[in-house]
Amino acid sequence: MKRTRLMLRPGQRGAKKLTELYGSQLVCVRYRYDEESGMRYKTVELIVDEGPWIQRGSPIELESLVEVQIRFDDIELRRKVKESGGRWDSKKRVWIIRYDRAIMLGLKKQIVT
Repeated sequence: MKRTRLMLRPGQRGAKKLTELYGSQLVCVRYRYDEESGMRYKTVELIVDEGPWIQRGSPIELESLVEVQIRFDDIELRRKVKESGGRWDSKKRVWIIRYDRAIMLGLKKQIVT
């Protein structure tokens, strides 16, 4: 079994040569040990690409209610939603369920935004 025993930041003792080699791309150096084979491994984490990132909306709270669309003929899934505390909104024609339970049931793509 391989275990990481040491993680070093760029420039620290034990990572200086790799810092010189990889420069600002180096994120960290890890020393891993395999007890069965008696081997030590030195690994590096590198930045290989970077670009702008735009966060889309704020994260959804796990306890918040979301609207989920489920096909009318998917009786089994509707039963699972109902058992998980979901309720049918006949005006909007969607199921209302807690976000964490929707994720647990694999309904992330069916959440109505």
